[in-house]
Amino acid sequence: MTIHFSYNKRQVIQALRYHFISRPEMKIMLILVNVFALTCAVLFYFKKITPFATLFGSFMWFFLMISFWFVMPAMVYRRAATFKDSFTMNFAEEGFSLGNERASRAWPWKALSSFMESPDFFHLYFDRRSFFLVPKNGFKDSDEIYQMRQLLKAKVRK
Repeated sequence: MTIHFSYNKRQVIQALRYHFISRPEMKIMLILVNVFALTCAVLFYFKKITPFATLFGSFMWFFLMISFWFVMPAMVYRRAATFKDSFTMNFAEEGFSLGNERASRAWPWKALSSFMESPDFFHLYFDRRSFFLVPKNGFKDSDEIYQMRQLLKAKVRK
């Protein structure tokens, strides 16, 4: 199966949000900050802490949410030249290849450590931090998306 695609900025930003939120360390941090903010609110209600402490806890929560939702995805998008290119990908039983007008590269399926699916992309992970986004709008129809999903499930260990 061969697909041709380029990236849509809005979709890439949303996919990067999925990537950041899906990381285990980010989930733990989000849970801890939310628990801290709720604890501050409850303690303020019972007059155990000052309004300044509650305001500080709320500011930390707000800053964390803004950074995860807007700042980090925008920084990654701006720094990566990849999102401005057009690509061709070929998926076969033995592996997959990626190419553009300057170069191409092939990988066996075992090079992928995992994959994740979001509404607009397949996230192909080489390791914890190195991944490639394959947009679903590069596929001809929903049958090809289904075939890709089945191929990833069969070839990539989770």
